[in-house]
Amino acid sequence: MNVHELKKKFQQVKDATPEHVNQLLDFSKRAYIQNEISILDYRNLVRDLEALGAVIPESFKDGSLISSN
Repeated sequence: MNVHELKKKFQQVKDATPEHVNQLLDFSKRAYIQNEISILDYRNLVRDLEALGAVIPESFKDGSLISSN
């Protein structure tokens, strides 16, 4: 899957156009978690979306969803 295909799938599922590439990044993560795309597709999409300006929130960069305060 490429970014164009992901964008089309987003539009079909959400019935809306993504306003920012971060929405596509989130959508690709959900698709991977739900086994709708392979790890290879997910990695390629993340790489391509980051090249287009998508960013992973700082709180998620350590790989943990739990705060270590």
